[in-house]
Amino acid sequence: MILQTPTPNISSSLDFYRGLKFEKITLDDEVFVTDGKVLIKINHDRYARIGINLYKKDWSTTLEKIKNIVPVYENEKGYIIADNTGTWIYLNNNERPLLNISDKCQSTLGNYAGVSLETISMAQSQSLWILLGYKVTMGGPDQGWMTMGDENNNTISFMNPNTCPHLFFNPSLTYFNGKNNLKVIQNIRDVNIPISEEITFFNKEGLVDNIIIRDPGGLGFFIFSD
Repeated sequence: MILQTPTPNISSSLDFYRGLKFEKITLDDEVFVTDGKVLIKINHDRYARIGINLYKKDWSTTLEKIKNIVPVYENEKGYIIADNTGTWIYLNNNERPLLNISDKCQSTLGNYAGVSLETISMAQSQSLWILLGYKVTMGGPDQGWMTMGDENNNTISFMNPNTCPHLFFNPSLTYFNGKNNLKVIQNIRDVNIPISEEITFFNKEGLVDNIIIRDPGGLGFFIFSD
């Protein structure tokens, strides 16, 4: 999995990620950033949209089954689908790009916990993502939430509507930092990263102990205590 974010201005997007101590990686004319856990492609193409890139040499064996769940749009690199969360999923007919990612990279955001999505049909999300190579690792459709993962330890958490009392952007990246989250939030403030929402809902004392930020292309980040 490689997340994709569009950009109104490549310099602005790189400044955002540089401020959060992400590492920049280039491959030919493509630009990526990483914190050692998540890999994000900053796509400057004017037709690019926020989404998830998945890679496989040949999707034909599962394509007909996928068509039974969601529409499929073919493009020059493979296919584009969108699940009921509204998230665009790019099915690329090739191997994932080989990128040299440092194991010492650590962003300001803390502990990466995967992608989060709000879904209007937990069962449909489960069916689709099973075809995409994921399996349920926690929770399930009957519990109102579930986490699915693949063989490369990529994880996606799904929530029912009206579960989260805060802004929600599909897809968003989640970071859980426990008691250290207040320090992480201060570090984000110190580098003047705009905050989309300061959340006090979960704190009895009304403290801002969770925040949401977005990059210049609109990709969301949940910086939560748990």
